[in-house]
Amino acid sequence: MVATARKPGQPGLAKTFDSLNPATDEPVATFAVFGEHEVGETVARAREAAAWWSALTWKERQTRLLAWKSYLTRYIMRLAEVVHAETGKPASDAQLEILLAIVHIDWAAKHARRVLSPQKVRSGLVAFNHASTVQYHPLGVVGVIGPWNYPVFTPIGSIAYALAAGNAVVFKPSEFTPATGSWLVSSFAAVVPEHPVLQLVTGFGETGSHLARSGVDKIAFTGSTRTAKKVMAACAENLTPMVAECGGKDAMLVAADADLDSAADAAVWGALSNAGQTCVGVERIYVAQSVYHTFIEKLADRVSGLRPGDDREADYGPMTMPGQLEVIEQHIADAMACGGRAVVGGLGSIRKPYVGPVILADVPETSAAVTEETFGPTMTVKPVADLAEGVRLANAGRYGLGGSVYSKNKKAAMRAARSLRTGMTSINSALTVLSVPSLPFGGVGESGFGRIHGADGLKEFSRAQSITRQRMKPMSNLTSFTRTDKDLNQIMTLVTLLHGRRYK
Repeated sequence: MVATARKPGQPGLAKTFDSLNPATDEPVATFAVFGEHEVGETVARAREAAAWWSALTWKERQTRLLAWKSYLTRYIMRLAEVVHAETGKPASDAQLEILLAIVHIDWAAKHARRVLSPQKVRSGLVAFNHASTVQYHPLGVVGVIGPWNYPVFTPIGSIAYALAAGNAVVFKPSEFTPATGSWLVSSFAAVVPEHPVLQLVTGFGETGSHLARSGVDKIAFTGSTRTAKKVMAACAENLTPMVAECGGKDAMLVAADADLDSAADAAVWGALSNAGQTCVGVERIYVAQSVYHTFIEKLADRVSGLRPGDDREADYGPMTMPGQLEVIEQHIADAMACGGRAVVGGLGSIRKPYVGPVILADVPETSAAVTEETFGPTMTVKPVADLAEGVRLANAGRYGLGGSVYSKNKKAAMRAARSLRTGMTSINSALTVLSVPSLPFGGVGESGFGRIHGADGLKEFSRAQSITRQRMKPMSNLTSFTRTDKDLNQIMTLVTLLHGRRYK
């Protein structure tokens, strides 16, 4: 719903839009659509705030970030209700999402100094008379464009690390979850009232485009691969760097020796939690032929009692984005048309705005249900000869975000995990990387590039500066027009002795 209304303090007419509860279509709240002028003004304020924020000591920033973490912890139930209203996910799942965000704020706040402080590095033979260091500076202002499926955890993965690195942040939440984004920004302002270090801009894709073109120092984007390409094009106009966390078609590999009960339980959670609206969710499962039928039975048994709904007893909620229902329908229909069979559910599982659990078996690898991101409570299951074939099929797609391997053989599982073309892989669990704040999060291929979380995430929102300092005069100055043949011969002789021998 879009209307026109005057927003106090801004010139002219500003469009507004309603955030809607996907289960009831009832309005949650009304927000302004930020235009180019409003986005520019917000970024300008962020520039001033960034100067103050970056001038604080590590300890001063840490104290404020930990105060924010404490605030979120104390009011977790209130925020969970907002997330539930906007996404439809059960409040308990919203609480789990917020808990993960809290853990990441804590890690970023406590480790920023260690990761980003000046570090000594070896200068090597040629520059042995120099002391060398690398240090990291804040970028300035980071624009974060967040998703709707995990409207707290996912953007916090960029916001917390960008703030810990000394940047100000302008946050544009999804148009489906602006109330959640507003709550996060307001909560930060409650504990850091001095300057608008974290600000909100709301609207649709055009607002995100304005932010990408606004001259911010980096964009952190989470969303579809198609939208990521549009954001990249906008960023290219000012050579604004970008980190992109896009979609996935994650695979689970189940070996013949796997704990099938554990694997089935993880597969069901990975595929159906949040109504399957998880970029690192389990969408494809490749199972060793010898245990295939047993595994299918265990999957079917586990999903038989699960159902979507808006009540407290529901296992998961509605589809947050109405348009996704059509994608899910197309993928199920294509799978069936290609010769696949529905073990559980099928086209009849789609009852707007809900989709019941769907297990599809024997679906050809060319089907859209296998090659494209479904983003719904469905999974495809296919028998394979062994883990090696599972790896080959898993790597055949254009996505490369996460994955999981189930096997009691540690070496075989690790070999398969390392062979997967993904940014993250869990062994004998699923989605575990999300809960380890020290590990980087990100993908390859059409799943995006760059990393959030962990030390890599802190460095993602910093710029490295290399510095050399002469400690003593060189015995011979090779970088001078006063250099003699004797000077060059001496260093060439030494380099030949150290590096010239043959290696077998």
